[in-house]
Amino acid sequence: MTSTVWFQCSAGVAGDMLLASLVDAARGSRNSSEINNIEIAVLDAVGALHDGERALSGVTVTFEPTQRCGVRSTWMNVVVSNHEHGQEHSHDHDHHDHEDNHRPDMHRPARDVLAMIQAADLPATVIEWASAVYSRLAEIEGAIHGIDPSEVELHEVGADDSIVDVVGVCAALYALGVTRVCHGPIAVGHGTVETRHGTLANPVPAVSELLAASRSPVVGVDTTMELSTPTGVALVTVLAEITGGGAGPMPDMTVTASGFGAGTADTPGRPNVVQAVLGQELPGDRADSGGRTGREAVVIETNVDDVTPEVLAYTVERLLEAGAHDAWITPIVMKKGRPGHTVHALCDESVRARVAEVLVTETGTLGLRAHRVERWPQARDEITVTIEIDGAEHGLSAKLLRSGSDPDGDVLRVDVEFDDAARIARATDRPVREILEMAELAART
Repeated sequence: MTSTVWFQCSAGVAGDMLLASLVDAARGSRNSSEINNIEIAVLDAVGALHDGERALSGVTVTFEPTQRCGVRSTWMNVVVSNHEHGQEHSHDHDHHDHEDNHRPDMHRPARDVLAMIQAADLPATVIEWASAVYSRLAEIEGAIHGIDPSEVELHEVGADDSIVDVVGVCAALYALGVTRVCHGPIAVGHGTVETRHGTLANPVPAVSELLAASRSPVVGVDTTMELSTPTGVALVTVLAEITGGGAGPMPDMTVTASGFGAGTADTPGRPNVVQAVLGQELPGDRADSGGRTGREAVVIETNVDDVTPEVLAYTVERLLEAGAHDAWITPIVMKKGRPGHTVHALCDESVRARVAEVLVTETGTLGLRAHRVERWPQARDEITVTIEIDGAEHGLSAKLLRSGSDPDGDVLRVDVEFDDAARIARATDRPVREILEMAELAART
């Protein structure tokens, strides 16, 4: 079954609130002040970050029990020491003032933030997720200011405490074993807010563009507070995309834990919290479209009539390597009766640019087209089966499709990894169909 987290963002969302909600869920209902494995994972991740010659060793992270409008929750505080001036800076989202309390000297180019994350001694998944979040932030800021994403100067979101938020959330999710991120509608206010760039509309341009890029649902709240920050919105929307999650109601799942992450302000009549609900998703949730909204994806395609079969086959491989869920080729008849092919790629929005670049580079096409689709991937168990041939054991990967939502239900289908079967067939000098039959029998027993 899939380990899933669903974030309730009806009061807004910020990076520190997301991280605090995960820590709160790990602490349990007693909200013990004793440090747990998730907090250790977060602190270790922060300790792995170095900014060139300057380590982020001056960052102190604490998680403190609190209440917001009567709701027990956890508040995260980041104190950044200014070694040059002997000062300390507290990470204070007064929900949220666009992180306006960040020190003005802590902005960084996006490329430097990405380099810092990618050079850190962190699990590959944490690096991948955190890099994807900052890449999206750079793309959005670049589009807003009309400059290349690599040249973008990240102000509030490039400060130490925001980097801690992003890397900390990714590290906490990884430590919790979460493989799918989902979120509900995101709350936004109105009016104006003060930022490093001056007085901006609320929600600020970066938040509006992030919401548009992910097509996330929002809920308007009658307040001039900045309820959702660029860091928070980027985290939930980008992680939902790259983990195959989405926006909407809570998925059907067996809930295993929940927690609340507090913002700094204690607003009357509305708990200023993000809720994290962790659980094991029920297989039937993904297998049945049943009127449900599917997972949003993009199909990118192009028609070509001058590409050799060898190059077409290689292009499909490269598209899959670039992150496409699937890639395929359809024979067509083009204008003037010329035989040709349509090359298709199905991917998430988060990897759309990369997949499109591969399609152009490998085929030499003069143009692409794209359209949005919904997909309902079947729930499946990924297992390793062992078969014995001439006294030697051989392992193969396989996927099981079961009936209904019962994780122990009848096996309807077994898909054995063909490359594994081919490898064993060559090594044992057996027909590959025999290896496949042995592996399927082993998977069903």
